[in-house]
Amino acid sequence: MRLPSSLQGRLLTLVLGMVAAVWVVAVVATWIDVRHELDELLDSHLAQAAALLVVQQAHGLDDDEAQDAPQLHRYATKVTFQVFHEGALVLRSANAPMQPMVAAGQRFSSGFHTVRLDGTNWRVFAAQGAKRDVQVYVGEQEKSRTDILWAVMRSTLWPVVVALPLLALGVAWAVVRGTAPLRELGRTLARREPQALDPVALADAPSEMAPMLDALNGLLGRISELMASERRFTADAAHELRTPIAAIRAQAQVALAESNDALREHALQSTLDGCDRATRLVDQLLTLSRLESGAAPQRQPVALGAQLQQVLAGCAPQALGKGQALALDAREPCTVMGDVTLLGVLARNLVDNAIRYSPANARIQVGLARQGGQVLLTVEDSGPGLDEAQAARLGERFFRVLGTGESGSGLGWSIVRRIAAAHGASVATDRSPALGGLRVTVTWPAA
Repeated sequence: MRLPSSLQGRLLTLVLGMVAAVWVVAVVATWIDVRHELDELLDSHLAQAAALLVVQQAHGLDDDEAQDAPQLHRYATKVTFQVFHEGALVLRSANAPMQPMVAAGQRFSSGFHTVRLDGTNWRVFAAQGAKRDVQVYVGEQEKSRTDILWAVMRSTLWPVVVALPLLALGVAWAVVRGTAPLRELGRTLARREPQALDPVALADAPSEMAPMLDALNGLLGRISELMASERRFTADAAHELRTPIAAIRAQAQVALAESNDALREHALQSTLDGCDRATRLVDQLLTLSRLESGAAPQRQPVALGAQLQQVLAGCAPQALGKGQALALDAREPCTVMGDVTLLGVLARNLVDNAIRYSPANARIQVGLARQGGQVLLTVEDSGPGLDEAQAARLGERFFRVLGTGESGSGLGWSIVRRIAAAHGASVATDRSPALGGLRVTVTWPAA
């Protein structure tokens, strides 16, 4: 049987089906038990009646002339008896045949017999007297037993038959009432506006619905955070891209209007530089959006030493252009679990910041070492460093130290902190004891 699609229909079908099955089993068990007890009771009555006749006939047989017993009860036709003395019928009920109820020619045996007389089944008990010259047969129609059984069953089962529809109505009402919170939840969700992401609350919600409501509210919370992140990304992109795009447009206009080849080339080069800055800004925004969306980085073993060599090789032309000394100290292999691309972005942002915000001819030292089972990445420079107020604001979106003369989006530090947090690492800043400028330390916990 295919269950209904609705939860309410399934509950009604299953509960009522089980109630009906239990009811049928109870009826059958009651029928068998009552029939057994009824047979035992009526059989004992037959045996007692036969014993009484045996005793009476043993002391009161005057002649061999058959006598008919009077009918003293309206059910007398359903019961019959015979008494034989020395093979002759001496006493019988009016409805008893002249021949023994147990077929003639059979060897007499005491006990119960089921015989068929004139198209009617009889339950007969045969008994013998003490001198074995008296045979007594007491019989009862089997149909009367069935009638009595049905009478007993009617009196026993009619309350159950009446109660079953009432029980079905009660179960249906209970199921409808019990599933009302689910329908209320459906109506509540249907009435909500698409932009409504506040938690769903139901008054008097059953405890079984609490995990579902918690999961639903958790999902709404995550969707709200994701949408807020998307709105921030859109606002950030619109805010930050407006300036480089305007600069590119201005330089392009200058190039179109300039007749001097050197000035036009300078304007075109500025246009290309502006495109590079816009590309870098877009990359930064996309990385930050990916981190804010909560996407967990794929973990794999990353050799930080080799990763740092690639990062420094890519940043070396920029450092050489400012006459800066860029060095790497990674004497021992250090491996951490993380995303190789994101870890490269983290290192590149730290080194790029050190290069751009350090003066010409500055020294920049990148170190990688183990300490107490932890992996430490340090980037320090000989620049002016940061004061306490500036250091406290590092990591804020679009925060930049003014007066450096360097272009930037102010997103690099926010990206560094988010990548570190996604990998279970911590970021700390202080003054470099060796170079005097800013020192940034990224610490991965011991494996």
